[in-house]
Parts: sequence; structure tokens; C-alpha cells
Amino acid sequence: MAARRKARKRALEVLFEADQRKLAPLDVLRDKIVRADPPVGEYAITLVEGVVAHQERIDEVLTTYSMGWSVDRMPAVDRAVLRIGVWEVLHAPDVPDHVAVSEAVEITQELSTDESPKFVNGLLARIAELKETLAP
Repeated sequence: MAARRKARKRALEVLFEADQRKLAPLDVLRDKIVRADPPVGEYAITLVEGVVAHQERIDEVLTTYSMGWSVDRMPAVDRAVLRIGVWEVLHAPDVPDHVAVSEAVEITQELSTDESPKFVNGLLARIAELKETLAP
């Protein structure tokens, strides 16, 4: 699973950079693929492409269940981690929901604020509970 964790972090880097620089995530991804050392892994590419393809719905779900937090108000790291987590819960049947949630929480613990892991855990756990009603 270490490879998947690295892929999630790489996808987070791409989404975070795109957000901060106000660039299209796929453009940032293409640049990373060309310039990256080590290379960008397939799962990282899948994550970024999946988040981009479903971002409108992902953001709608996040806004609906985040209890008063719009996606724009969330810290940028949390926003990227949550988008990846929601994509995995709703669109990656090979990733168990509890793995998607725990990976998101662990990455958030490492890279975000002290309050963020609890927020990410609660929000993704709720979305995972409601998965059947939210799935496309």
C-alpha cells in the first residue's frame, strides 16, 4: 500500500499546486509527467483525472455534507485531500471505503492543521455511509 500512499500524495501535490497557481489540474499533471523524477505513477494520474472529471459533483457532495463549510472556505490541503477521498469512495471500487478515509486522515495529519484530521475523518466517513445514495 505504500505505492498507493505515494500516489495519493503526488495527486495531492498536483491538485494543490493547480489550486494555488489557479491553473488547470490536468495542465499541472502533464507538466509533472514530463518533468517528474521519480515518474508520476499510474494511480496518481488516475486520481487527478478522476477528481477533474467529477469535480463538480465531488464539490457538491462536500458542500452538502460539510455542515456550513463551503469548499472554498476549506484549507487548500484539506480541499485536495477531500476531493481525492470522495473520488475514491464514490468511484474506486477496488479501494475499501475505510482505506480511503484512513489514508485521507493520515495525509491530513501530516500536512494540514491540528483540527483538519477530525474534520476530514467525519466528513469522509459520513459520505462513505451515504455512498449508495450518492453514487453516480
